[in-house]
Amino acid sequence: MTQTDQTPPPSSKPRPRRRHRASRSRSARDLLRPTQFQESLLLAPPPSIQNTAIAGLQAAITVLIALTTIHFSPWAHMVGFPALGALAALFGRFASMRRRRSIVSISAALFVAAVFVPSLISYAGASLSVMIAVLAVAAGLATMAVSHWRLGGPGATLFVFAVGAVLGGPAETWLTVVERTLATAWGAGLAIVVCIATDRLRAQPVSTAAAPAPHSPPFRSQLIAAGRITAAAAAAAYIAHAVGWHYPAWAAIGATAVMQGSHLHITMNRALQRMAGTVLGACIAWAVLAQSPSFWWVLVAIVLFQFITEIIISYNYALGQATITPMALLMTHLAAPVADSNMPVERVLDTIVGAAIGIVFAVAFSTADDRVYLNRRRNKLEARR
Repeated sequence: MTQTDQTPPPSSKPRPRRRHRASRSRSARDLLRPTQFQESLLLAPPPSIQNTAIAGLQAAITVLIALTTIHFSPWAHMVGFPALGALAALFGRFASMRRRRSIVSISAALFVAAVFVPSLISYAGASLSVMIAVLAVAAGLATMAVSHWRLGGPGATLFVFAVGAVLGGPAETWLTVVERTLATAWGAGLAIVVCIATDRLRAQPVSTAAAPAPHSPPFRSQLIAAGRITAAAAAAAYIAHAVGWHYPAWAAIGATAVMQGSHLHITMNRALQRMAGTVLGACIAWAVLAQSPSFWWVLVAIVLFQFITEIIISYNYALGQATITPMALLMTHLAAPVADSNMPVERVLDTIVGAAIGIVFAVAFSTADDRVYLNRRRNKLEARR
């Protein structure tokens, strides 16, 4: 063998690392192509209009009962928390009837825990900075819980929203912790009852990719996904807090929602759609709140938005955000009425920060397989043009 033969070929060790670094930059460029923006505008019919409509109706009825009963109770000041538990009705809409009951029950328990645990930590005297760390960890744990118990959509985002509601006001007494927890449990219990009573109206079963996964992914995969989302949620929330915005939880929610995408192009679509839908939804919320509506008008709007969301979000995530945003802002207003005209604006800014952080983290922590899949998919799309 000659000296020339012994020389390492050009494709030896240093090269793959350079290709991987270039691959991330190439993936970032792919995600910013016009075709990606066009793809985010596409509409797709839901797997089952019947099931989405029933799920929306179940959630709307649960919210209506929960908020009305708490309003007339001695705990009217806890009116925002039963609505959180009621969101358990949104899970498992494409599962079989037996599986659906299990999913809704687990989701109900997770909502109660998402309120009780951070409220307890707040009562112990945790600062806002510590509570933001709790929020980020909760985002990761919720991601693992959704994956482990195969809960499916809407995913971990709603549980992070519940934890964020606790950040809206510290639990200064033990009684506050108990009241918040029981109010959430009331809404969660109603969700279970309503779903059991009306699930026979759903199509049984629906075979679709949107249905809960038949098997849990390996624990290591769950842990890695949870770690990424925890880091992204923490970065987004702390940035919002450092800037001085009053609702850093919304930034964490934005990052969590975006990073639930199974592939990089889906992550980017969710980011673009979430930002566009939030802007429109914030304008709707501002218009509603500008009228200084009574409790009953706010309740009607929340119930209506809840039902509409479940119908349209499957067509395009941005459409759902246009109704989720005013619903979330109105629920926040009910929980802690404020005459703050900047709340919708902060929602938009927090969402933009959260979505941007989600994209950055998704690309930075992507695997080689993720980037190869994106590149191949983009090449196929470009070849068809």
